[in-house]
Amino acid sequence: MEKIVIGRFDKADFPALQLNDIAIKIDTGAYTSSIHCDNIIEKDDAIHCTFLDDEHPLYNGKEFVFEDYDIVFVRSSNGIIQKRYQVQSNIKLFGKVFKISLSLSSRQEMRFPVLIGRKFLTKKFIVDTELIDVSYNKKLDEDTNSIKKP
Repeated sequence: MEKIVIGRFDKADFPALQLNDIAIKIDTGAYTSSIHCDNIIEKDDAIHCTFLDDEHPLYNGKEFVFEDYDIVFVRSSNGIIQKRYQVQSNIKLFGKVFKISLSLSSRQEMRFPVLIGRKFLTKKFIVDTELIDVSYNKKLDEDTNSIKKP
């Protein structure tokens, strides 16, 4: 499989979660990928949480319930090990849908609601830190070109 060049920031769709044009940060220093959720509660054999993204009023506060999840331990950049819930989902970049594991994490201090780590990037992408929104701009170009002129 030929690797796709991606920039340091982009926007992606998460079809299974019904989220579109969500800002993502590509972080080769992080092993796992995570999504910003709050009020993460384990009850009735499921994980209940709320998605947070101030830039998307349509999605900010959207509730999710995950019946299939794992518990993982993640070491943060400051060395602290945290217990997190991990779910399986999918992400759409460059017109392709990929499987992705996302840990649920409170990222209110962070600028981006989704962090994409090495585990997902490996064997699929090459990161060019000078670029931004490569996938999103390609999506906009395709949408513009698909509008038929009279």
